[in-house]
Amino acid sequence: MANSDSIDKSLLQTFVPVNALSGDHLDRLLEQQEVVHYHPGEVLFHAGESDDNTIYLLKGEVELDRGNGDCQVVSAGGLESWHPLDPVQPRRSTAKAKSEVSVVRFGSAGLDSILAWDQSAGYVILDINSNAAYQDDRHWMIRLLKSKLFYRIPPGNILEIFRRLKPLRFRAGQAVITQGDEADCCYIIKQGLCEVLVKAEGAADPMPVALLEQGQWFGEDALLSGKPRNATVVMATDGELMRLDRKDFDELLREPIVRTISAADARERIAGGARWLDVRTPDEFEQSHLRGALNMPLNVLRLKSRLLDPSKVYLACCDTGRRSASAAFLLNNVGIDVHVLEGGLNAQSAVLSDLIEHE
Repeated sequence: MANSDSIDKSLLQTFVPVNALSGDHLDRLLEQQEVVHYHPGEVLFHAGESDDNTIYLLKGEVELDRGNGDCQVVSAGGLESWHPLDPVQPRRSTAKAKSEVSVVRFGSAGLDSILAWDQSAGYVILDINSNAAYQDDRHWMIRLLKSKLFYRIPPGNILEIFRRLKPLRFRAGQAVITQGDEADCCYIIKQGLCEVLVKAEGAADPMPVALLEQGQWFGEDALLSGKPRNATVVMATDGELMRLDRKDFDELLREPIVRTISAADARERIAGGARWLDVRTPDEFEQSHLRGALNMPLNVLRLKSRLLDPSKVYLACCDTGRRSASAAFLLNNVGIDVHVLEGGLNAQSAVLSDLIEHE
């Protein structure tokens, strides 16, 4: 086994459900990729292992052996290779290279988090563009959605950030934060330019190191680390900043509270009239799904939520539970009773195997 560099974005777009991601989020996923090579006979993973990896075949042939005489050979470029190799955790089969093999792998939780963020952000952008109250703020708000810090925020909290921001006016030359001070907030630039200055140990004066513009954050590093400010930020022009206090910052980094349900309890709920709500992409759903499940992908969920019966209970499911949590938060806010399958389908497939239907 050997590791190598990376794969091209266009190749990444052939995989399910990666092909549902927008360009910005594909770039973010590319940062997390790991390409690995195997020689014939080498094992990619063993049955019973839990490694939290989503693995796609790039080159060669892999044999998936379930140990009961049930073997499947997956070839790169074939329909099966568009989907992850045995994505269930713990693994149901042992995967062995039949030829020289290359795979790309991602952390499953990280991939599902990006999918949830990508599809939830679409709703926020729609709200921003359609709400007249945001007419003068659209540019910086949409740019803010693309910042790396924003990816730390659970999707269900995106709009809440904008509600908690407090506008403040500053004059050119005015210091906003000072190196060495304790952190009690962070800022987003709504209008104007800010200069970042750092005073090195032993230096007489701070030196300029960066210029920040509309839609960029600053001050969050100290909130995340708990350490004093590591730079001074001064207004380079007159401008308006949006302040987010530490208390709000800490709260918004936490996942919204949603109700989870075990596989055993889910069975009882289904028997009592509840319905599975699969929020994965149509390609994922066609590959395998729970019997009787309604497929309503997260990115169209709000548009189609009127088709759901408010008198029913729905049990949301996806690969890891991250997209389901976003769906539950969204639907609970419009009066639909939704619970989330604990751990997602990858974790519960063994318990629910008799209910899973394959393509």
